[in-house]
Amino acid sequence: MRRILILEPYFGGSHKLFLSGLQETVKAEYTLLTLPARKWKMRMQLSALWFIQEIKKIPEEKRIFDTVLCSTFVDVAVLRSLLVSVTGWNSETRIVTYFHENQFAYPGQIADPTIRQFTAINFTTAMASDSCAFNSSYNLESFLSAIGSSLKKATDIKLPGCVDEIRRKSVILYPGMDYSVIDQATGTRTKKNNSPPVIVWNHRWEHDKGPELFFDALYFLQKKGVDFRLIVMGESFKKKPVCFEEAAIRLEKEMIHFGYAESLEEYAKLLHQGDLIISTAKHEFFGISVLEGIRAGCYPLLPADLSYPELYDKHYLYEPGKLAKRLLEFIKDPIHLEHKAVQNLTDLFDWKECKYKYEKFLFRNTLEPR
Repeated sequence: MRRILILEPYFGGSHKLFLSGLQETVKAEYTLLTLPARKWKMRMQLSALWFIQEIKKIPEEKRIFDTVLCSTFVDVAVLRSLLVSVTGWNSETRIVTYFHENQFAYPGQIADPTIRQFTAINFTTAMASDSCAFNSSYNLESFLSAIGSSLKKATDIKLPGCVDEIRRKSVILYPGMDYSVIDQATGTRTKKNNSPPVIVWNHRWEHDKGPELFFDALYFLQKKGVDFRLIVMGESFKKKPVCFEEAAIRLEKEMIHFGYAESLEEYAKLLHQGDLIISTAKHEFFGISVLEGIRAGCYPLLPADLSYPELYDKHYLYEPGKLAKRLLEFIKDPIHLEHKAVQNLTDLFDWKECKYKYEKFLFRNTLEPR
């Protein structure tokens, strides 16, 4: 059986979900080395050193792998250079990286003078990897464009082939989805005719998900006297945007649920109560939470930007400044998402549909031309 070593220094959230689905789908013998999902900058700076230390603890006879799968919080250039110190390490072992995100395209809340260090790590990681997979075309293209722009600033260092080299060894691999819990909750949808539409927002409670824009649109509906109900879910942290505290008070009358769903089953049941799922993301490299809402029957209303245009038709997208208007239109004339439309929007990303592409990425030494 093929043997895969997974190196994940940010083992939580979508990264953890992705690896769980991968292990259930692609048959192999897996060894996982992980660190908790916190302090991402420290992970990018130091995790490669820690992984080398942990690899050396593996008995030499078990230190044989077909593939090493890294996430973008691993400095693969450093990892690769230090693997020569690991006794018995096979230099032919493929090292591949899955890009859940890239630091070039992440919108920081404040200007960060250290960000170039982390964009540089992403760049050299791509160069040092045998193959790279990106979770959307938007992720790949924003990455390559930013690299090209950065290299132009290095006026006395010419590196003309780097962007083309990364493109040649890169593929688009959408993250696989496991809809089983959501599908099992289908019987919980008990919407009544003429009941107020239920709006769902199910993203991390952080600035890059644009919660201020979302709540401002809802306050607009309130002023118009529009009747609606609201479900706000998602993981929150010690420091969260203050707009959530205000929304808990101003939208109390409309609120069905406000806060983290404590189980997948509860999360699925709440999704099934929704009619409309909203994203106001300032950055999104794929959008798992939106697909989960669609799978539960929610009509999506998403920015005409980021990864969304490559995944969804135009009628699901709104232009900048048009969210409140589109919300008002939907509530006046609700659109029910039929079962066939749900399948068409979500089945493509089911792990069963992705299996072959992931096997090819992990185990084949060459990739077909893009």
